[in-house]
Amino acid sequence: MKIAIFLLFGGYVISTSDAFTAAIPRGTFPMQQGQTFQNSRVLSTTEETETTAPETTADAEKEAPVEGKKAKDAPPEMLGWDTHKPIDEAPSTLVRDSDGGPDGNYPMRSKFEKMIRDAQIKITKAIEEIDGEGKFKEDCWTRENGGGGMSRVMTGGKVFEKAGVNLSVVYGSMPQEALQAATERGVDRAKGMAPGERVPFFACGLSSVMHPRNPFCPTMHFNYRYFETDGGVWWFGGGTDITPSYIDEDDMKHFHGSYKEVCDRHDPKYYEEFKAWADRYFLIKHRGETRGFGGIFFDDQNDRDPEKLFEFAKDALDNVVTAYGPIIEKHKNDEFTEKQKQWQLMRRGRYVEFNLVYDRGTVFGLKTGGRIESILMSLPETARWEYDHQVDPGSPEAEFLEVCKNPRDWV
Repeated sequence: MKIAIFLLFGGYVISTSDAFTAAIPRGTFPMQQGQTFQNSRVLSTTEETETTAPETTADAEKEAPVEGKKAKDAPPEMLGWDTHKPIDEAPSTLVRDSDGGPDGNYPMRSKFEKMIRDAQIKITKAIEEIDGEGKFKEDCWTRENGGGGMSRVMTGGKVFEKAGVNLSVVYGSMPQEALQAATERGVDRAKGMAPGERVPFFACGLSSVMHPRNPFCPTMHFNYRYFETDGGVWWFGGGTDITPSYIDEDDMKHFHGSYKEVCDRHDPKYYEEFKAWADRYFLIKHRGETRGFGGIFFDDQNDRDPEKLFEFAKDALDNVVTAYGPIIEKHKNDEFTEKQKQWQLMRRGRYVEFNLVYDRGTVFGLKTGGRIESILMSLPETARWEYDHQVDPGSPEAEFLEVCKNPRDWV
């Protein structure tokens, strides 16, 4: 049975690395300095079970081992896309240690959930103020096997055609192909696993995409997530990126500059590394161009104390409104032509292409039965594909495409 997860991560939650082991370790793993936790190791399908062969068909159905794990050790599987149940109000927490998934750093799970809940409230409030008319509608949902989420979406706003900020906390077990889609190093982590072996996991994240009406107001996306799998493996991932339709150098210097300041507060190497990572990740390979003008992007971060990585993720998430809000305020009332609007819609088409073909969070969710409305929240309401469209040489559109093919350093 396929799992149901929404990665906020492009997409977390999950969206996407270098600071990670090549295979999932077994046994203990240091979570914080001086602390470890122990959980059951994953059993290979080739290991012998202690049960005797059942004598009847009924007994066989009861005692048949779960692929990749002994029946007694098997974590609950996630269910299909239609098993997410709407509720009137979200519980005080979606992190419950009785819900399955791997044993792990429960204090960090709760701390990260609280952080992204607070950020969801703060960011949606700020966007409503910028829009002036639009309001976010909240949908709360739970999963039968543990966890759930809160999706906040604005449609039909004065400034924003569509904006969403989605939170999810999900547990369960995932097949190897889902692990491979979840992060950049997923293929390495699946090495050495038995065929059919499933991976218990915990995922918590906040993801957002905002599509303004005005062609001079850029689209913005962010995703910040915390992930755990069996054997004590954990990592942080995330980033914020911007997708304009026209070049405004002052806007890009402001956006990238604000995230360089965030990065520099935590590690002077972060901005250069994560900016280059974003330029690589958001490449539309079949077009030979990036989705937009990047930002920062990181994944598989577990090379230092988790508290330090938490503080970096929190600082970057707290910077979303600072980096994006002034740009929208500056351009939301700009005049534009029909030609400029059509160009914006064609760039949105590129956005859709990336999200449905390459974005790991989207692909992961679609492959594993995630909540479909949350997964596809990232797509704009309107987009355009024009056959064999060519920009005029020397035009603003041509200059824009040159940046997409050869990313610039803005700061």
